[in-house]
Amino acid sequence: MQQITIRQAQASDSALVAEQVTKLLLELAPETADEFAANPLERVTITLLQREKIVAFLAYKANAVVGVLTLHECASIYAGGIFGEISELYVAPDYRSLKIGDALISAAKEYASNNHWQRLEVSTPSADSSSRTAKFYEGQGFKVTGLRMRCLIN
Repeated sequence: MQQITIRQAQASDSALVAEQVTKLLLELAPETADEFAANPLERVTITLLQREKIVAFLAYKANAVVGVLTLHECASIYAGGIFGEISELYVAPDYRSLKIGDALISAAKEYASNNHWQRLEVSTPSADSSSRTAKFYEGQGFKVTGLRMRCLIN
């Protein structure tokens, strides 16, 4: 059995990161396929990685990328200052039983600890639509803290 390798992505990995995030978004909302075909995410990915606005970890099995996790730094009074938020987490369907998600979360926790973040947060789909996702994060030590909403500016 081949071992899973996790490594932090560099700006030169932007195509790999964007490809994995695109797969995640298409799995969550297949009706958006035309939107991502017309506006590939690689340009946004390289900009964010170069400016160090996000950190990405890639999961490999053999020489194939089979997962990604992205996170970024946030700040709030309620969290006691600086903390991290997981933006995207994706593992290819054929590899989901191999603990790759666990390894990606472990890399994020190590990064958070090294940067003196007090916590990691993540938004998940509603428990009704994805109880497996909620159970996965709970198994990683996350606790439900409420719902997240958004307001698009411009």
